[in-house]
Amino acid sequence: MGRIVVMNHVTLDGVMQGPGRPDEDTRGGFTHGGWGSRSATPDDAAGRAMGRRMAAGGGLAGWLFGRWTYEQLLETWNARGGPFKDALNSTRKYVVSASLRKPMPWPNSTLLRGDVAEAVRALKAQTSGVLAIMGSGELIAALMVADLIDEYLLMIHPLVLGTGRRLFPAHAHVPLRLVEGETTPSGIVIAVYQPALD
Repeated sequence: MGRIVVMNHVTLDGVMQGPGRPDEDTRGGFTHGGWGSRSATPDDAAGRAMGRRMAAGGGLAGWLFGRWTYEQLLETWNARGGPFKDALNSTRKYVVSASLRKPMPWPNSTLLRGDVAEAVRALKAQTSGVLAIMGSGELIAALMVADLIDEYLLMIHPLVLGTGRRLFPAHAHVPLRLVEGETTPSGIVIAVYQPALD
């Protein structure tokens, strides 16, 4: 069975919207895009942590995206090029969407339809390795409620924004336990959480 691992950059107050660049995600009038590059000196500790989590879970089986994140990554990385583009193009991508239609515009993409929790539960059951989620806040919220997320790898930046889309939805109650943590020289806390055992 596969493992679903959320891998996201967040601020201290839980904002996950638009960490990469100013125009990345301006929904809701968000004007703080690019905070991830401004809040701390870049380092590769986050990349190493992501690699360790995928290796510990049996390797990367694919990426799991909501429609908006899928379309944004397609547009951004295919225009930018480079090794991350090649890695995304060659890796299996599963997209949860009611509005996308086949054929999918990105190589190695599979559309998941119907009830989100049921579709992802079935995918998880037939997959081995890590199904990684990046971005995709609405998808994360749906899977969180259904208890389908096995792990959260959070890169917590030393920044409070006070506004923006947050990783954890309002009224979410998800007991977690810290299983790994480190602080980078630039002040980012890399924390790995798993659901707390009853």
